[in-house]
Amino acid sequence: MTTFLFDGPDSAPVTILLAHGAGASMDSPSMTATAKALAEAGFQVARFEFHYMAARRYGHRKPPPRAETVNPEYIKAIADLRAKGVTGPLVIGGKSMGGRVASMVADEMFAKGEISGLLCLGYPFHPPAKPDQLRTKHLADLKTPTLIFQGTRDEFGTRDEVATYDLSDRIEVIWLEDGDHDLKPRKSVSGFSTADHLKTLAGTVKAWSGRIAS
Repeated sequence: MTTFLFDGPDSAPVTILLAHGAGASMDSPSMTATAKALAEAGFQVARFEFHYMAARRYGHRKPPPRAETVNPEYIKAIADLRAKGVTGPLVIGGKSMGGRVASMVADEMFAKGEISGLLCLGYPFHPPAKPDQLRTKHLADLKTPTLIFQGTRDEFGTRDEVATYDLSDRIEVIWLEDGDHDLKPRKSVSGFSTADHLKTLAGTVKAWSGRIAS
């Protein structure tokens, strides 16, 4: 059974399931702050870990596997969340690799009526300094309503780069000024704090989910 961390009311109209990025756990400061911001906006948020990351809690240092190899773990997490009694509209997603994995299973789950949308936080469009190694092929004809939050300083995909990609019209990319891959801005440069960006993120997700999950 998948282990979940829950934030927000279990009576929330929409639940968001989030997976972590390649290098940091589900309870990293960045994931925790994001979950809390979404919970404050009225969502129930469930976080979970892929097996390789959960194993690190017991001293097993496993490197991140190829993203597509954990697709079945994401599908199982959705089933386990439902088995815990979570009903109603579900949005899946995650940070970086977690969002990428969710994006690879989204259309199958959307077609089955299992999910209402996809939420990616810092999508890894390509590895840093390797702009030719794109991870966008499946995004061209994505059918699932999708929201991607990207910092304008994200080395996994800049605004200029993303503007040239062939992305489905179901995908909306929201740019957070001066945000890095964790969506964190430099306050001295941008005037924004991480809390500002998370408030924008949560409010935008709330309005969007009202459109897709009604």
